[in-house]
Amino acid sequence: MSELTFLILRFGFLALLWIFIIAIVYAMRSDLFGAPVRKIKAGGETGVAVGVVETPAFIAPSGGAEIFDSALPGAGSAASARKLMITSGAANGTEIILDEDILTIGRSPDSTLSIVDEYTSTHHAKLERQADGWVLTDLDSTNGTRVNGQKVVGSMPLAIFVPVTIGKTTFELRP
Repeated sequence: MSELTFLILRFGFLALLWIFIIAIVYAMRSDLFGAPVRKIKAGGETGVAVGVVETPAFIAPSGGAEIFDSALPGAGSAASARKLMITSGAANGTEIILDEDILTIGRSPDSTLSIVDEYTSTHHAKLERQADGWVLTDLDSTNGTRVNGQKVVGSMPLAIFVPVTIGKTTFELRP
């Protein structure tokens, strides 16, 4: 074999080795940080990083006790919450109508509220309607969920107008 052929084979092998290394790094990145998430338009804004599933109007549950947070001015019944309003973050001002009994929150595109944020877990939290109002459950997220500045451990009832922070996004229940 000539020296030129041997040199070309060595460079070809080196290029193939680098292609394998890049493929391994890309696979590890996908495993650690999740698959790349596409940006979805929400509320008519271009490039908003939160996907919102628009749904029909809310149907109020019949009967049941009400949860009040009397420490907050203007706070009312969580059972009367009809929408979720994003108050800060990439999709500030976006509303989600609460017509389903369970709302999932996370980075996954399958979530009802998909938050594209490095501080949000794939399946971060869930908001569930119960007879006496809404209950927020942290799904063992890495960076946690905060309600009115306090970290949520497990589940807790949620009153309207109380800020919930997940990553860089803050939202609250509204009547």
